[in-house]
Amino acid sequence: MDVTISPGPVGGTVPAPPSKSYTHRAILAAGCGQRAVVADPLWSADTRATARAVEAFGGAVERRTDGALEIQGFEGTPAVPADVIDCANSGTTMRLVTAIAALADGTTVLTGDESLRSRPQGPLLDALSELGATARSTRGNGQAPLIVDGSMAGGTVSIPGDVSSQYVTALLVAGALTDAGIDLRLETELKSAPYVEVTRELLADFGVETRETADGFAVAGGQSYHPADDTYAVPGDFSSISYLLAAGAVAGGDASGATAGTGEGTLEITGARPSAQGDSAIVEHVAEFGAPVEWDRDDGTLTIDPAPLSGIEVSVADTPDLLPTLAVLGAVADGETSIVDAEHVRYKETDRIDAMASELAKLGVETTEERDSLTVHGDESTLTGATVDGHGDHRIVMALAVAALVADGETTIRGAEHVDVSFPDFFDAFESLGVVVDRHE
Repeated sequence: MDVTISPGPVGGTVPAPPSKSYTHRAILAAGCGQRAVVADPLWSADTRATARAVEAFGGAVERRTDGALEIQGFEGTPAVPADVIDCANSGTTMRLVTAIAALADGTTVLTGDESLRSRPQGPLLDALSELGATARSTRGNGQAPLIVDGSMAGGTVSIPGDVSSQYVTALLVAGALTDAGIDLRLETELKSAPYVEVTRELLADFGVETRETADGFAVAGGQSYHPADDTYAVPGDFSSISYLLAAGAVAGGDASGATAGTGEGTLEITGARPSAQGDSAIVEHVAEFGAPVEWDRDDGTLTIDPAPLSGIEVSVADTPDLLPTLAVLGAVADGETSIVDAEHVRYKETDRIDAMASELAKLGVETTEERDSLTVHGDESTLTGATVDGHGDHRIVMALAVAALVADGETTIRGAEHVDVSFPDFFDAFESLGVVVDRHE
């Protein structure tokens, strides 16, 4: 599907979509237990992949009419899957499920789409093999398809921290179900550290204890998964909130004639309650750009008014998913915006540094791309409508949609259907805020 977006103002109230990160972990944690209900989940292409994996291991996932998921788990002992587990485009699914596969008393094969089959899994495979399983890439390059033979006993293992925090998450989730537990030592500084805190927060909610050590993390074995009252409620997703906040910061200004602080063009986001999500840093970043934003943490409400923006320097070492949003804000801001500590952003669904540089160029934005950074020259740029490509990446599509709101002329985004990965109702949300969206094949 392609979409064409007409420039114009935004305003109104919109709910935050549920967190993809928490939903993945909640589905798998419930699957590792006996029975649980996951309330307010994100039901998207990625999280459906995790649900299918739970079913492949012998669990059952039923979606109720209220959207909640009733999950019958495999009680800490995953069955050997009857077929290959297809993780589609979900890197989180593949990494977490690969570790769970190491607990099965037999062979599990995992694969995914072309993009997922190009992403690095080698350090996790090596770690699982050191812990008593056998895990390898069919092509010997550390990439899917993967073959995992259990069962993993646990123990002490070292793993790099600067490739993906999902390796740490995977070992903590599975380690609780081993006999010996896992003492995980980081060989390098941990990138995207808040995602590990998301994992530890959720595991605690399911009754699983973890601890931070002097050189990494540890989880005791022999534990079981059981949330209080058999129910876990998923919080709102700040990665997805970032696009809504950015839209409020840029599209209520010149396009609407609104004045900052007057309430004209104000955008309100509900369901934005505090959690361990690192991407909640977007609230601070938007304020640093110069947009007046208020966060009622108790009520979970964000409000943002339009304002002239000025470029900033920001690190995405712990918040890689924010780079596309920050790049668009930089394109609208006066001066330069430097997004640094970003090399790991190249190993997502696509190389997001290169993708944003190339697509923003089509819209008339000047950028400078380095291996670990992206500098956006807002003062040298004039956003002009064009046809751009989403690179099969939900976050690129949504960021470009924000840019389209303030471009001169219509913007067509190819491959817009990929928003289904994390924010299936994204374009519906945009329309509810007054955006003109034309969907077409």
